[in-house]
This record gives sequence, C-alpha cells and structure tokens, in this order.
Amino acid sequence: MSEIDRSRDLSQPLEKLGPNETLKANSRFLRGTIAESLQDPITGAVTDDDTKLMKFHGIYQQDDRDLRDERRQQKLEPAYQFMVRVRLPGGVCTPQQWRKLDELADRYGDGGLRLTTRQTFQFHGVLKHNLRLLIQGMREVGLDTIAACGDDNRGVMCAVNPHLSKLHKQLHELARDTSALLRPRTGAYSETWYGEPPAAANDGEEPVYGPTYLPRKFKIGFAVPPVNDIDIFTQDLGFIAIRDGEELLGFNVSVGGGMGRQDNNNKTYPRLGDVIGFIEPGRVFTVAETVMGIQRDFGDRADRQHARFKYTLDTHGLDWFKTTLHERLGFELDPPRPFEFDTQGDAFGWQQGSNGNWHYTLLIQSGRIRDSAHFAFKTELLNLIVEHEGELRITPNQNLVFANIPPGRKTGMQQQLEALQRRLGGGRLEQNAIACVALPTCGLAMAESERYLPDLLGKIRPLLEANGLGDTDITIRMSGCPNGCSRPYVAEIGFTGRAPGKYNLYLGADRRGQRLNKLYRENIGEKQILEELAKLFAHYAKERQPDEAFGDFTVRAGYVAAVRHGREFND
Repeated sequence: MSEIDRSRDLSQPLEKLGPNETLKANSRFLRGTIAESLQDPITGAVTDDDTKLMKFHGIYQQDDRDLRDERRQQKLEPAYQFMVRVRLPGGVCTPQQWRKLDELADRYGDGGLRLTTRQTFQFHGVLKHNLRLLIQGMREVGLDTIAACGDDNRGVMCAVNPHLSKLHKQLHELARDTSALLRPRTGAYSETWYGEPPAAANDGEEPVYGPTYLPRKFKIGFAVPPVNDIDIFTQDLGFIAIRDGEELLGFNVSVGGGMGRQDNNNKTYPRLGDVIGFIEPGRVFTVAETVMGIQRDFGDRADRQHARFKYTLDTHGLDWFKTTLHERLGFELDPPRPFEFDTQGDAFGWQQGSNGNWHYTLLIQSGRIRDSAHFAFKTELLNLIVEHEGELRITPNQNLVFANIPPGRKTGMQQQLEALQRRLGGGRLEQNAIACVALPTCGLAMAESERYLPDLLGKIRPLLEANGLGDTDITIRMSGCPNGCSRPYVAEIGFTGRAPGKYNLYLGADRRGQRLNKLYRENIGEKQILEELAKLFAHYAKERQPDEAFGDFTVRAGYVAAVRHGREFND
C-alpha cells in the first residue's frame, strides 16, 4: 500500500453534534461501558449507549419479537439476544473457516448461519454471556467482526465472477486490503473480546477516523462488467473494473450510492452512484481513503437521517465534490472508460474458470442455512465443505460458490452438489429473489420478509405460468422495512414492509442495476399484490417487445416513470 496523507481539512465548521455523535466522541474510542454491561448478570441486555457502540464491533442487540407479548404478560424482560456479523472482505472463506463457524453456530448461536447480501455470515440468537466465546472462537481461524456494522467502512464487496480466475484473485486482494486499510484501529475491540490489557485511550488511536468516526455507514465494492452482481451503484464508493481479458487496466470510480430511506420523509431516498472518472489500480487505496475522508469531514453530523454520503453529495453538489477530491488527492481522475453491464444475477450450476478449475453455484434461498426435522441441510452442506479443497465464495445474492474445484475432483463432487441442490429446490423466481431477515429478530422490521417471500413466490409463479412467462427472469426483492438491506429499490419488483401483512410495491428498475424503481402501489396486502401482478404480467406477455425485460416494459408502458437520480424517487 502507498503512504497516504491523512491530514484533514476541517475548515468547514461542524454543526452542533447530534446525540449519536456526542456518544461516539465520549466513548473513549468505542469502549464505552461495554465491559461492564457484559458482566451485568441481572439482564440479558446491555445499556442503550453500549448497544449503539457495539454495532462498531459487529454486534446488534435484538430480541425475539414473536415472544414479546408472552414475556410481557409474564412480567419478564424481552428475550434479548444478539446478531453477530463477520468481517469477510469479498465473501471468500476457506473450508476450515466455514467448519469453525458451523461449530460456533451450534455452540453459541441458534444453530444456523445466514449468508448476507454483503457477502458475509451472520450469527443469530447469541446470548450475552456467549459473545466473548463466539468472537474468540472466530479468532482461531483468522476472522473477526469489527466494522461489520457501525458508522465506519463496512464489509468490502467483490464480484464473484467464476470465469475470470486471475482477475478475481486480484480483486479479492484489493477488497481485502481496502478493508484492512479502513478498519478502525481502536484497542477497544481486542480489550473487550480478546481480554488484552486495557490501554489509555489517546487522540492518535484512530488516525483515519478520529473520535467521532463517520457520520453514518460507508460501503465499498468492486464490480467486473458485464456482471453487476454487487449492485455497484448502490455502494457509497464503487470501483468498476476496466479490463482487457484478465488484464486489469484500472477502475471507473462511482460515488454516492445508497439504499436507505424512511417512509413519509421526503428528505430521504435511495440514490445510485455517479461515475466520476478512471484510475489505475495502484491508486485504489489513496482514492478510497480520500473519498471516505471527505464524507468524514463534511457529512451531516446534526441530522442522522441525512448523514449518508449520498446526501453530502446532493447538498454540496457533485462539482464541489470532484474539486475537493482532486485538491486532496493532488491529481485529477482521468475520464471514465466505456463499460457495460447486462445482469445483476448469479451464474448457477457449473462454470469453468480460466485456470481450468471448476466452480459450482448453489442456490440458497434467503441465505438461510440450518437443519430442520425434515432436512439436515446445514449438516449435509458441512460434510461437502469438509471434502472441498478449494475456496468458498458468498455471492451478493446470498448464494454459495464452491470455487476452484480441480478437474480431477469435479466428478466426485458433482453428484453430491447437484443432489443437494435438488433437495433445496428453487427455480428461476428464487434465483432472482433476495429477502432480508426482518421478523422476528430485526428491530426495524415492520413486516415479514425472509419468512414470507417463499410463500409469496409460490403464489406469483402460477401467475407467470398462466401467461407463458414461467421461464422469464424477473428480479424480486423484499425488505421488512424501507431501510433496504435487500436492495429492493433496484429490483424490477420491489417490496418494502409498512405494517404486518402490508407492503409498498415498486416497479421499473432494470436488470443491470442502473435504474431505480418507483412506488406503484402503497400499503397493500397479498390479495391486492397478486391482483396487480396478474394484470401486469398479462399486459407484459401480450405487448412486450423482443428481449424486453419486465422492468423496462413497466416504464415503457407508463406504469411508472424512469428514475435514475434519487431525488426523483419521491416525486
């Protein structure tokens, strides 16, 4: 990595700090009173302030909302538990790491693992007294959880294209090293979870972030056209690989993407990133830290709902940002190079990489891996992984790639992998669907998502088949709230929860991730959802043009307007 000038331009005065900013400033670099909260035997929770600080450590306090009423009637506190997210740059892990995570899920979690839309693992159902043991267990295989949540650089994403073996290796190394460069340096993590001796907090402890870290979360990703599997334009900072075969020429840089919004708050909206220029590979780290530094210094620290990087850009203007970026870098970015995306999806089944090895993508609906009374999926998957000698890749669509299978081992694994996929099931609809966790554990959820989407897809499928559309690829994504963890605003059909059994229905995104969708029907239940989709599918089947995707048709037919800029989303 090249040396980076970390001097800051704080000439723009900060407004009065909001409550979360004050908490961070006074937290002694994320220490707070977490250690004391963990030792409190009276409650299964930690304090409200420590709940916020523990997000920086990759941990969310939750409770089982299915049990809230019952426990309230029994005069018991909520069934507190914790979600723990692993920091896994680029979604690559080894069979040895997977085996350990599987063991830890059984020992300290709810027995399951979940693959996320940002290419990592989440543990659910972890009790407070098991948190240290879980994190120490991850350390044994070189994994941690720091910055998997919080107002910092989150997990760095990377395209999983199995055909480009050499290029994927380069991009994964860049994702890994970018994650390491922008990881918080605070000693709070090792002191709290590994039991290392406490050190006095000092002003130089966070040379990149400073004592207040970032105004909100910051997300980075690396994409390889023509596959936009990581939805590059939803990232705060995106690097779009420009290549000649497998020779990496450099990256187009995209800034300002983000999905989160609030219902009934027109100041908030999803936004797609803007491509601002081209850089050579050796400038990735400098550009990444400099862009994040601008957000650190100029992001809104008074209004947390207006604090994402996308709002910083829209408040100050893209020209201002580019000028500021060039001044801090000491050079200007070159003009963007041509590129083209054609899909957001994963390539399922078998593909052969340029190095001659084979790759198999397994469809895992909603990324949920657990055993049940009828199907020991987690156990069967672990047995296959133990046999596997290559790497494993989590896709941005919550699926799993068995990567780099030598030709001599393919025959032995083929029957087992294909048999497992048949048991898991899922067709074209499921291959193009994503759901967030939502109920019962996510505190933000207003409606079901992961538990409901499979049932809804089962009712949508006959509508497609009745119109001769059963083999049509249509992206469908569902989120239990408007926050958009499943990236619903770049789906051809997007659902966000409004209340139990009620959803907003969005239409009109393209299949390349380069256009937002738009609200079509608000706060509707299943009956109206199916009625609306039945009419849309019938019209689409009758009047679509050759090779016209469903999202493109809904715009051309006038159901919704085309939306590229976030501010247009609420019009």
